[in-house]
Amino acid sequence: MHPDRYQTKSGKDFETFEFVSIGKKGRIPKIVQYIPTNIKNMYNLGFGDKLPSGDFDDTVISDNGDSEKVLATVVATLFSFTDENKEAMVYMKGSTASRTRLYRIGITKYLKEIREDFEVFGRTENGWEKFKPNRNYMAFLVKRKI
Repeated sequence: MHPDRYQTKSGKDFETFEFVSIGKKGRIPKIVQYIPTNIKNMYNLGFGDKLPSGDFDDTVISDNGDSEKVLATVVATLFSFTDENKEAMVYMKGSTASRTRLYRIGITKYLKEIREDFEVFGRTENGWEKFKPNRNYMAFLVKRKI
């Protein structure tokens, strides 16, 4: 899995990454954050358009025509983050059901490659299970294979 992606910059802790989406609507700054939760070694993946305050908006629809490249860039940050945080489990859920579905589609598309480096789980009404393509999930959890 080596799709085209944007160059990112990160802080020393590798928990925040920034890049710029370049497409039909111009240059849109983006942020990817790995936010610690109250569960040891579990982080929530936050992603969205960078706001002037330095925070991000995960509800905006940029529609910049580069979603594949943006997704590949977010995945690249996951590698960098888990290189530094080997025990980390990363929780992902879209801000809407349709975004969660887009995550599922992206995971399914690159599942063979993803499984080379990560364990992938999907959350159903009955709990967590190993990720299965074309099955609806409420959220996802990934952990780097050691």
